[in-house]
Amino acid sequence: MPTSSPFTSAPTDLLLVVDVQPDFMPGGALPVPEGDAVLPVINRLMPRFGNIVATQDWHPADHASFASQHPGKAPFETVTLSYGEQVLWPDHCVQGTPGAALHPALETRGIQMILRKGVRRAIDSYSAFRENDRRTATGLHGYLQARGITRLFIAGLARGYCTDFSAEDAAELGYAVVLLEDACRGITPEATAEGTRRLRAKGVRFLRSDALAG
Repeated sequence: MPTSSPFTSAPTDLLLVVDVQPDFMPGGALPVPEGDAVLPVINRLMPRFGNIVATQDWHPADHASFASQHPGKAPFETVTLSYGEQVLWPDHCVQGTPGAALHPALETRGIQMILRKGVRRAIDSYSAFRENDRRTATGLHGYLQARGITRLFIAGLARGYCTDFSAEDAAELGYAVVLLEDACRGITPEATAEGTRRLRAKGVRFLRSDALAG
């Protein structure tokens, strides 16, 4: 993608802003290191896109992915749920709490749809497209098809999990996918590295936001 002129998105492009919520920021319930660093990058990107969707983790208080719901288990251990292995998390992004809101510093005027995921108690949802049973659809694919979207630019939190599962599913569904590296942060280097391996195998392109600047 040339850098000699400012990038202007095509009508078939969409910026997908994943889980930019206080609970994933430093000081939050499930902090991503330097998670707040994505805010100015994403805010700078938004005016370049005519189509923007944001996602929110939006869990009931007794969500099955919370370690608090499994006596004797601690956060970051795993359990087997009906759909397979599930990482257990600290309670986070509980419906209606301040930590589950879109971050107040995120520019929201250009966002056309907000997709809430992880709303079913028994199933976690990393991807914006499918829940962790890998069968239950969120409805985002249908929305994008109705809008004629063919290429996704993905930003947000966190690498290795929600951004990467969203990018992987988008590629499998036939979209061209660009992951904006400096507009994302990861929970651990290991999870980020594994996500990068999976996404490159799916043909996902990695760019920095300055590749879109004039």
